[in-house]
Amino acid sequence: MNGDPHLYALLQELDIPIDYNEHPPAATIEEARKYWKDIDATHCKNLFFRNHKGNHHYLVIIEHSHDLDIHDLEKRLKQGKISFASDQRMMKYLGVTPGSVTPFGLINDKENQVHLFLDENLLKATKISFHPCINTASVVISFPGFLKFLKSTGNTFEFLKLYE
Repeated sequence: MNGDPHLYALLQELDIPIDYNEHPPAATIEEARKYWKDIDATHCKNLFFRNHKGNHHYLVIIEHSHDLDIHDLEKRLKQGKISFASDQRMMKYLGVTPGSVTPFGLINDKENQVHLFLDENLLKATKISFHPCINTASVVISFPGFLKFLKSTGNTFEFLKLYE
């Protein structure tokens, strides 16, 4: 299996079953859609941000076909301007490269520096999919299994209404 072997070991340890789907590299949603057509799951867009001081990091997860109003999120956070995190920050906090951002990367955030914002519409999902820390595969996990994974990381997370 492509991806982080520590991720698969943790999911097995937590007794969280997955469906693994290997595909060619898919660094964008447009590319990934070609490979998702036969995968029954809610597919997500994962956006990694930092605040203007660079001392807070946020992973925002929304359903892949929706757009995020970044200015609205900035107002809600009251942290000033946020911007996309650099490639170096992606590697430092999530252990991933551009095009592979995923909540599964939280296994590499040993000091729990990344806070997650998940769109509340995802609460309706029965199954959800993400890259396994590399963009050459998609992993489908039950939504309860995903929440169990998130709780195991120790990172803070919350559900917000991020789009209509």
